[in-house]
Amino acid sequence: MNDFYLAVSAFLLVNILVGLVRILRGPTPPDRMLMAQMFGTTGVGILLLLSEAMGLPVLRDVALLFALLGALATVSFVRRYWPVEFAEEESKE
Repeated sequence: MNDFYLAVSAFLLVNILVGLVRILRGPTPPDRMLMAQMFGTTGVGILLLLSEAMGLPVLRDVALLFALLGALATVSFVRRYWPVEFAEEESKE
């Protein structure tokens, strides 16, 4: 089963490398942010798989930290790029 976990981890790593091309060619900041979110999610998955394959429970803690950082990055991105006028109109209703 460990070989399966390592193979899936390698596949996810290749996915990240393909996503890197999208970040470099992304036409808009939201496209780039979406790929950064994919990096975070895939990175968490890789860490969890490696944790099981190698028997290192500390990698689960690192995966949790990456998940929290990904959520914070998304919130900060939305706060920066969300139109202020639209947010004010929604809060009045």
